[in-house]
Amino acid sequence: MRQSRGSAPHRWLIAAVAGALVACGNPQPPAGEPAPRFTSEVRPVDAARLGASWHPGCPVSPDRLRLLRLSYVGMDGQQHLGELVVHEDRVRRTVDAFARLHALRFPIERMRPAGDFPGAEDETSMRANNTSAFNCRGISGSGSWSQHAYGRAVDVNPLLNPYLSSEGDLQPATAGPYLDRSRRDPGLLHDGDAAVRVFTDAGWTWGGSWHDPKDYQHFELP
Repeated sequence: MRQSRGSAPHRWLIAAVAGALVACGNPQPPAGEPAPRFTSEVRPVDAARLGASWHPGCPVSPDRLRLLRLSYVGMDGQQHLGELVVHEDRVRRTVDAFARLHALRFPIERMRPAGDFPGAEDETSMRANNTSAFNCRGISGSGSWSQHAYGRAVDVNPLLNPYLSSEGDLQPATAGPYLDRSRRDPGLLHDGDAAVRVFTDAGWTWGGSWHDPKDYQHFELP
């Protein structure tokens, strides 16, 4: 919502929210400049565009997936354009979630489909701190499909928000410094954060609230 004028209480609230965002480390636009507008675009996607992230036998066909082009705030505080692949029935709710992250100026390192990485290798994507959604793969240590294989899950800043099982399986393997969840680096997710509530208030499940494994990057909407 955008307002050109407001009452004194409204102006005070806007200033308080802006101050809270700065305090949380979210990058802000230069003083006096309006924040860039969030944009989104939805396109069909075919198997060629999905690369190695899809193969015959996956639980969802390419015609049921959509390519989202979304603007996001980078770690540099600037506007960027990224892409996510999601199931067609999760388009609206995914766009809504990332629009709210954008309004919070929650910083995202990069946003590329898993198929843009060699072999759609999840470890490689995570080490690049890449926010992604669809990838036809199973749950670690299980014979079941991940919700990512249906395009119904999103991993946000996975290097900063790693996966850790009780057996010590850390993904990505380079994320050791970020097991310290008391850190307040921009882009980290913590229980009760506004960025986490963007998803959980809208019915998504957050892996950071699980007992085992802890999957701080993961949001799913089965």
